Amino acid sequence: MKTAIKDELINEAKRVRQNAYAPYSKFKVGAAVLGEDSKIYTGCNVENVALGLSICAERSAIVHAFSEGCRHMTHIAIVTDHNTPCSPCGICRQVLYEFNPDMIVYLANLEGQVIEKTAKELLPLAFERLRLE
Repeated sequence: MKTAIKDELINEAKRVRQNAYAPYSKFKVGAAVLGEDSKIYTGCNVENVALGLSICAERSAIVHAFSEGCRHMTHIAIVTDHNTPCSPCGICRQVLYEFNPDMIVYLANLEGQVIEKTAKELLPLAFERLRLE
């Protein structure tokens, strides 16, 4: 079952990658996140001439899941057209960690290479939520 999830997420991330808006970097990224509700939520990067207003594919997918009511994600696939799979930026690593430090992260490229990590492995010294009691 794990391979089926991985393959489905990677295929969805490849598909949505085509919708990316990347006129400045020319670096299209697609992401597909699996929620605890067994639904897949997708996202792609959307750039802006004012770089700080851009959103990465990973955060786009997480926001999509949240907007549909999903509060816990278990897996995410991130696909780029690079010679090796690319890791998320620091902001995205923190966002993945926020919603599930044990989230399985598949980093893939269009050539079929896949690296599997957890959000915690990608950001071992994450900024953690304050536990208010």
